[in-house]
Amino acid sequence: MKWLLLALGSMFVQQTFIALGKVLPAVLAPVILVDLNIDPSWLGIYIGMIAATSLVVQVGCGSIIVRYGALRMSQVTLVLMGIGLALATPGLIPVIALSAIVIGGSAFSTPASSHLLGRYSPPGRAPLVFSIKQTAVPAGLLIAGLLGPYLTDRFDWRDTLLIIGASCVVFAIMLEPLRSEFDSDKDMTRKFRLSDFKGTMTLVLGKPELRGLAFGCFAFVGLQATFTAYFVIYLTHLDYSLKEAGQIFAMATSVAVLGRIFWGWLSSSYVSPRVMLAVLALAMAATVGLTGLFDESWSTLLITLVAGGVSATVFSWHGVLLAEAVRLAPDSMRGAVTGGVLSFGQFGGLTLPLLYSTLLGVTGSYRIGFIVCAVPALVVGLMLMRPMKRGEGR
Repeated sequence: MKWLLLALGSMFVQQTFIALGKVLPAVLAPVILVDLNIDPSWLGIYIGMIAATSLVVQVGCGSIIVRYGALRMSQVTLVLMGIGLALATPGLIPVIALSAIVIGGSAFSTPASSHLLGRYSPPGRAPLVFSIKQTAVPAGLLIAGLLGPYLTDRFDWRDTLLIIGASCVVFAIMLEPLRSEFDSDKDMTRKFRLSDFKGTMTLVLGKPELRGLAFGCFAFVGLQATFTAYFVIYLTHLDYSLKEAGQIFAMATSVAVLGRIFWGWLSSSYVSPRVMLAVLALAMAATVGLTGLFDESWSTLLITLVAGGVSATVFSWHGVLLAEAVRLAPDSMRGAVTGGVLSFGQFGGLTLPLLYSTLLGVTGSYRIGFIVCAVPALVVGLMLMRPMKRGEGR
């Protein structure tokens, strides 16, 4: 129990920092884009570059995690986040693009934490344990929504990125004493091979249950990336200040802290993970679709309630899906399978924000993109509602 609690606590803070770092440029986008005189549609390209890099990292990370250890790679991911945030501060477009690539390299975060928690979690309680760990993501978003605008008001956006980036590096150093236990299963004979990419994808696509999780991950991560990238700037175009928009974003995303735990508890005890994910998919399609209907006549309370509904679905599925992926994976491939499933999510995180930015550039409307990007979640929800044929999950 001691090591489970330490693993859960350390991975919770690790993922909080990673979520905070990833979302911070989007939260500060209204200020950054004006300061650098960049069109808002380019924000989708920045988010897409992070996702593209993350996709490659997560498909091929399994052998690296096994070789060097889950905690070591957690430290690496924190350092990469710190460097990536620092690179964005000069405000030069080529360096900002490099920043996105380095931040994308921090995608070791979730596969590494899943590999570590998979060692210490009781199988029957894994969905709940993973859901508790994954509340780190909304915690990071909550901090970004509140702390980002506050620090930017007191200093500026460059200092804000540097402060958070330095904090990531400091925590990476603080994790070092735990390595002797948490990386005791590392295998220095394990080598990275290009065939790892093919092996991981073959395993994920070859097993129907994992394939369903992968398709769901595509829709869910894509929708989460789109909402995260554009929600704050969307509100500023509805005449909210950056501080007000950040507060609404923070209040809404805080719902996911309880949502992730609640869905994980239900999935551990009463509802199968497949049915749970189907319900969440349909609900997220509905709430994001409603987001696309916002205009100046909507009250702040109503906008916050709808955004809270998005948070309870789009930001709350992770623990259920990740625990199920780990359950279906061979013991030695927990990190690899998690990375393979999540790589489909990164493809969604690349595709849907780019689709949104294209629609924004063509139509000039922030609304239509939310409605269009909700469609894949609707399709996945209907697909997961279909009962699996006998023997299909074997």
